Amino acid sequence: MSITLKDVEHVAKLARLTLTEQEKEQFTGQLNAILKYAEKLNELNTDDVEPTSHVLPVTNVMRDDVVRESVPVETALKNAPDDEDGQFKVPAVLE
Repeated sequence: MSITLKDVEHVAKLARLTLTEQEKEQFTGQLNAILKYAEKLNELNTDDVEPTSHVLPVTNVMRDDVVRESVPVETALKNAPDDEDGQFKVPAVLE
């Protein structure tokens, strides 16, 4: 696969970028170099490699939920700028 000048112009248009002719040529060369480097991965033998969604083993690091006492309402509302009926009172965001 190869990137052409037309491909770079198309992507620049989609991204609403104005590129000079020099930049178009530069990006065409750079993108082709990236693709050429990525093609080296096709040379690897991956027959015995298990498919993964992450390069590192991911485990759940969350603690188990434990039922315990909550903060009293008075303590939670102590530093609130405004409260009403035991709840935080905030300015309306909808009319």
